[in-house]
This record gives sequence, structure tokens and C-alpha cells, in this order.
Amino acid sequence: MDILIDSIKVIGRIVTVLPLMLMIGLFMGRRSIGELPVFDILVILVLGTVVGSDIADLRIDHIHTFVAVISIGLLHRFIIYIKLNNHKLRRIMTFEPTVIVYKGEFLPRNMKKINYSMDNILQMLREKDIFQINDVEMAIVEASGRLSVTLKMNKRPVTGGDLNLSSQEAEVNIPLILDGKIDRKVLKGLNKDKEWLLHELNEKHNIDQVAEVFYAELNKKGEWSITLKNHSSAQQQPPPIFH
Repeated sequence: MDILIDSIKVIGRIVTVLPLMLMIGLFMGRRSIGELPVFDILVILVLGTVVGSDIADLRIDHIHTFVAVISIGLLHRFIIYIKLNNHKLRRIMTFEPTVIVYKGEFLPRNMKKINYSMDNILQMLREKDIFQINDVEMAIVEASGRLSVTLKMNKRPVTGGDLNLSSQEAEVNIPLILDGKIDRKVLKGLNKDKEWLLHELNEKHNIDQVAEVFYAELNKKGEWSITLKNHSSAQQQPPPIFH
């Protein structure tokens, strides 16, 4: 009998707290659901903890949960208001956009600052149908964690119909070195060995050690795109990007 009563109480709490959560979510705004910056993620985690504890522990007074949820929603709205009117506070509470590719080269220091690996960046580029790092003018990891990319002028898309071109096979560059380490499986798939790779690096780019290379990829024409660990051939530093 006690189990039945407790079950009814739990169901009652779920039925009453879900509409409240919906109203709070709508009150907090679309931004909280769409972009999920760090502050909003923390708010959502706290809301989940409060509501979860209320449902799981019947000893907690249900009215206290309502007060806590409403207070969190109001506090969130107040902080957002302050951030919108105070640029310094907004920069402190939100990650700044970070340039991680500039003029066809990775920026290892910036990548380390935001704890993004090369695999993360390459996957995000592929999701945007970009398979050659050399095509990228600038790539930025936004505060939300999404990737924004602008291509070099001569690589920006033009449809084949505009130029009356027949369909051709898309070029895909093959990553061979990631953070100073050779991808031996890929190298083997090309029917090449380490000696060939070292010869290519030394002969064409005057690179003696694989450990010097942060990233290297090869296309079907035999052309390399290389980023060194301690040197960038880009003639200028990327422009500062802020909110």
C-alpha cells in the first residue's frame, strides 16, 4: 500500500514539475536551448539535479523544488541581462571564439588552448564538406563549440552548371602525419613506406624529422599541405576574433 502511495506521489511530482520546466525553458529563451554556452549548461545541470532529487526523494518538500526552479530561471535571465549590457563580464563568462586554421595551416597553440585535437577539427571540416586543409582561409571554433569556416577566394563553391562543366571526382587529401606521428595504416594503403615519406619531406620541404611536423596531408597529384610544430609559413597572424 505504501509503495502504491509513493508511486502516485512520484507521478504527481513529474506531472506538476514538467510543465514548470517547460515554462522556465521558454522563459530562459531559445539561446539556452540552441547554443548551450558554458553558463547555460551549468544552469541546465543544476535544474536537472534539483528536479531529479525532488522526484527521487519524497522527503523533499515539493514546494521547495518549485521555488528553486523559478529562482534559477530568474537568476539565469538576470545574468543574461547583465551580460548583454556589460561586454567585460560577457567575455569573462563566455569562451571567446578561437582561430584554429589560418591560410591553410593549423594553429597548434590555439588548438591546445581549447583542448581540441586534430581529429576533432578534421571531422568538423569534413562535416562541412571540406577535405583539403589548404582550401581553408580561416576556421574558427565558436563559443558554442561549433566550427565556422571561410574558404580561400579561389576555393569558394561554384556550381558545375554555372561553368558548363561535366561532373568530376572530388579531390580528397589524405592525412599522413598527425601531431608528429605517421599514420602507418594510411601509408600502407598507399603502398608506401616510411623511407619514402622521409625522402618526400626532406626532398620537397627540407624537413629532416617527422617529429617536426604537426600535420601533413597529400593529394592525388602528389602535392603536400604541411603545418610545422614550431613554425608557421603564414605571412601574418590571424586577426583577433571577439564576440
